[in-house]
Amino acid sequence: MEKLTIQEEEVMIYIWELNSCFVKDIVAKFAKPAPPYTTVASIVKNLERKGYVLAERVGNTYQYAPAIKESEYKRTFMSGVVRNYFENSYKEMVSFFAKDRKISTDELKEIIDMIEKGKKE
Repeated sequence: MEKLTIQEEEVMIYIWELNSCFVKDIVAKFAKPAPPYTTVASIVKNLERKGYVLAERVGNTYQYAPAIKESEYKRTFMSGVVRNYFENSYKEMVSFFAKDRKISTDELKEIIDMIEKGKKE
């Protein structure tokens, strides 16, 4: 799976939100001033080339849908972040955010509860 650029990632997030859409639908999701239609169309074509979206011809235009799940993308690239920046340790990552006060004690407790619930299921 090829890493997406910041612009591709932003467009892909909109495609995941919309699930099935046309370029004009994606453009409408952007804050004003939105990028030009042609720019968004080029980004969508790159996403199609990279295998992230599927295109279906509808009249004289194309309708796009995600080819991969958002969770699959997150899992792949979060694993890379953990491997490259936190010595392949999720514990190191969490402790980094805790020390930097980016995650609270209550949030850590919620994470522990989620982990424990997952073990029981």
